[in-house]
Amino acid sequence: MTTPKTTPKTTPKTTLVTGISELTTNDDELGTIGDAALVLSGDRIAWAGPAADAPAADARVDLAGRAVLPGWVDSHTHLVFDGDRTAEFAARMAGEPYTAGGIAVTVAATRAASDRRLDEVLGRHAAEALAQGTTCLETKTGYGLTVADELRSAMIAGRHADEVTFLGAHLVPPGTDADSYVDLVCGEMLAAVAPYVRWADVFCERGAFDADQSRAVLTAAADRGLGLRVHGNQLGPGPGVRLAVELGAASVDHCTYLTGADVDALAGSDTVATLLPACDLSTRQPLPDARRLLDAGATVALASNCNPGSSYTSSMAYCVTTAVLQMRLGVAEAVRAATLGGARALRRDDVGVLRVGARADVHALDAPSVVHLAYRPGVPLTHAVWRAGLRVR
Repeated sequence: MTTPKTTPKTTPKTTLVTGISELTTNDDELGTIGDAALVLSGDRIAWAGPAADAPAADARVDLAGRAVLPGWVDSHTHLVFDGDRTAEFAARMAGEPYTAGGIAVTVAATRAASDRRLDEVLGRHAAEALAQGTTCLETKTGYGLTVADELRSAMIAGRHADEVTFLGAHLVPPGTDADSYVDLVCGEMLAAVAPYVRWADVFCERGAFDADQSRAVLTAAADRGLGLRVHGNQLGPGPGVRLAVELGAASVDHCTYLTGADVDALAGSDTVATLLPACDLSTRQPLPDARRLLDAGATVALASNCNPGSSYTSSMAYCVTTAVLQMRLGVAEAVRAATLGGARALRRDDVGVLRVGARADVHALDAPSVVHLAYRPGVPLTHAVWRAGLRVR
């Protein structure tokens, strides 16, 4: 992941971060601590607790009464792209419905872009997200849709993102037979890309890939040792959630249209329901029923779905605000979904939490509590960011 070019030549061995008015740890034992402190050692959290009990450290940072939470974990983005889709967005705002077909516009622009251009675009968006407190970032391939273009997308993504997902099954390229393309994705394309990614995904949706095609892609990826993710239930009820749960996918993303059986399946599984509210607002779809999912016992994550067509925002704070103001989540629930929920969607226990041994990903707000994220919607509140122990803002 790209960081601003301000790395100091020497870094203190330990840093005491004090003056924390409210520390959201996401740790069941530590909970939320008032008048708190943290000690960072290298790239890890060495201590967390009440400021009065803090040990000595080599350096000290006083946050003067600001709230601290784990860095955002954005578990769903599409940042290897080029091109512009403002005309499509304007048409949607004028009343035209959203369809998955607009992806082909970005595919054409991405294929035409140089490696250097794609690297620059991804680096710029990764830095933009980091400056807003996103310290763990997933991104996908999926705008290449040829063996060569998917391979270079995966390699470029690996230079900037913490987690890389293969999404060759994003859309059937124009002029290509769907079943033949699925064979390509499951065979030559997967073989080329697999060494450079940790995950595989499929857009299981009308206008993209049906249940049988999606199952073939996911099964082939699992056989290669990749973890599974699914785009599902975005444009209407469908098999995405059921398929994700059946195959043990780490997450199923969108979840805009869920049946009672879908909710029960998620609640009875380890598959995370990753909600993408910025996308639903941009495409004028209903917002997912986050309250119903949480009350049923499902694990919920929030992610930005940053992409040039349906959700061109890297602001996780915007997603949190939307979840609170329009999806009936409490502030603490929304913050947890955007941090620990994202970590669980990526099957990670070292991010999204502030406890001893976790990666030192720290997000300090220019506010005394996380409530201000929704109380002051649209106001940029990021004061300071540490990623893996390095202060980057």
